[in-house]
Amino acid sequence: MENQVLIETKRLKKYFAVPAGFLHAVDDVNLTINKGETLGIVGESGCGKSTLGRVILRLHEATSGDVLYDGMDINNFSADEMRKMRQNMQIIFQDPYASLNPRMTIGQIIEEPLKLHKVYKTAEERRRRVEELMDLVGLPMRSYNQYPHEFDGGRRQRVVIARALSINPQFIVCDEPVSALDVSVQAQILNLLMDLQKKMGLTYMFISHDLSVVKHISTNIGVMYLGQLIEKASKNDIFNEPLHPYTIALLSAIPSTNVLEKSHKIILKGEITSPINPKVGCRFAARCPFATEKCTSENPEFVEAKPGHFVACHRWQEVADGFSLYPFHCGLQIFINNKTHLTLQPFLCR
Repeated sequence: MENQVLIETKRLKKYFAVPAGFLHAVDDVNLTINKGETLGIVGESGCGKSTLGRVILRLHEATSGDVLYDGMDINNFSADEMRKMRQNMQIIFQDPYASLNPRMTIGQIIEEPLKLHKVYKTAEERRRRVEELMDLVGLPMRSYNQYPHEFDGGRRQRVVIARALSINPQFIVCDEPVSALDVSVQAQILNLLMDLQKKMGLTYMFISHDLSVVKHISTNIGVMYLGQLIEKASKNDIFNEPLHPYTIALLSAIPSTNVLEKSHKIILKGEITSPINPKVGCRFAARCPFATEKCTSENPEFVEAKPGHFVACHRWQEVADGFSLYPFHCGLQIFINNKTHLTLQPFLCR
């Protein structure tokens, strides 16, 4: 299973027509997810994280590009072929209450995919499967005839997870599945997802704006900005040796649990580039303290800077040289020297 690619996208794009032109929600994204691993996708709200997940599942049709599942290009599948493929690909939505039918009991909700895909022939077989799933996700049997409004957020999300698992998928898009839950319940759901992954060999794309959550569950992390994947690496490389200035700024915003430690957040200034008909150049350039003329006139390529570490930045080598000297966890100060060389100046570690 190790290093066997399950999901791959090639130059994947999704544009939405708006009165002013085309909104580039997902733009030229190339990524791979290996079987049994979790790819965390992070970025600001509106950067295209959820749209990317939906395009991979073909809940949105791609404008162009390829989505490969186990080597098969599913963008070319017919409706019947895609219906069968749905058994292998599922999604867990952000708001569990909005994704559950309030008129159906918990048992009926979990059973619904089994009926749609005709997995079992008899009602008794489906009933046994629903009970197995309820036990798997930690729902008591008395919940079978209850309704979603009788549950709190954590138990509703368990219902959604059970429904997603009912037809034995291999790949699940987790679209901010814990963002609507309180912290203690978040931990329970994250641990449940990780336990299920170990038991069933599941592959996840985990979408979140919370870097701490993503670090906890992910194998690799991808950082998105205005529809583009700008950095992708193992979670250790992202947190310890980030190469893109935007990733560095995101990491600086993580709250510290040490009350004695000074906060050294990087405040991004400048106008956010419009995702509607974006101009040539790096889309982060207007907010980047290291931007040069090249950044505004040429699109940075998404290159493999180090083994397994991909980045789209004209100046990644200079960032890498700075981080080799000054680890991020010590805290650092970033400034420009004559707009040609960036310097990373460490604060005193305490």
